[in-house]
Amino acid sequence: MATAETHFTLPLPQFDKPVKLLIVVAPFYRDIADNLIAGARAVAAACGAAVDLVEVPGALEVPTAIAMAERLAEYDGYVALGCVIRGETTHYDTVCNDSSRAISLLGLQGACIGNGILTVENRAQAEVRADPGGQDKGGGAAAAALHLVALSRGWAGKTKGIGFRA
Repeated sequence: MATAETHFTLPLPQFDKPVKLLIVVAPFYRDIADNLIAGARAVAAACGAAVDLVEVPGALEVPTAIAMAERLAEYDGYVALGCVIRGETTHYDTVCNDSSRAISLLGLQGACIGNGILTVENRAQAEVRADPGGQDKGGGAAAAALHLVALSRGWAGKTKGIGFRA
């Protein structure tokens, strides 16, 4: 059982310049989404990051909104939040796989994204994972985004060069 496991958590990064995060949330299950948002906001505040929030209809729209913001707005990182609870059809598999794949592809293109879209079997699992006093997956997603922002800033402007080295 995962709750009996101990996990190492990296300390939050520190920044010398302001950080601006965009939280993109699919509030299909409003109470779950609100807890995820609370956790993400708390972690962002602990790092001094400014946060904007947008809501989209569902988990499949989360990566689309992030892609638009990456092209059209000025954010350092993104927090993807939502919850997909298994139902009676294969729609669950499509939503889980496609939203996760799209977020991963955006990350591989350089977007700093923390993925906090819960994919669970039932509401009880979602409640425990979303609870800021429990597993705090919203806070974890914000922390992941902030760590990627820190890495990105650390590597910015550094080039490997082209051709032969002197």
